Amino acid sequence: MTEEPKVGSIVHVEFAVKEPAKVKKFYGDLFGWKFQDVPEMDYVLFEAPSGPGGGIGPVMEGQQPGITNYLKVENIDDTIERIERAGGKILVPKQEVPGQGWMSWFEDPAGTRMALWQQTPRSP
Repeated sequence: MTEEPKVGSIVHVEFAVKEPAKVKKFYGDLFGWKFQDVPEMDYVLFEAPSGPGGGIGPVMEGQQPGITNYLKVENIDDTIERIERAGGKILVPKQEVPGQGWMSWFEDPAGTRMALWQQTPRSP
């Protein structure tokens, strides 16, 4: 049984790129990453041999190409407030990913961009 990631752990790594197919081929060929296409979202999920998995998608309007790490949180609303009180800046407000959870992007006081992830509770 795999241990559940702890709060504050990186749980998703997202590549925003101009040519997702090239990135998919590069990491698949070099490191054996496994992929699952999600055509309705223009997105590809990946699984690395260990560590967090993630996704590859196109650069969205107003976004720079690059990688965003998502941190696990228990309460995204509380964490957003704490980020702002600590001098961080919310870049993308809380958004629902239907059936999955909630996300929000932020910038720390040094300018590093990260994201929050609160998983939807699983039904028994």
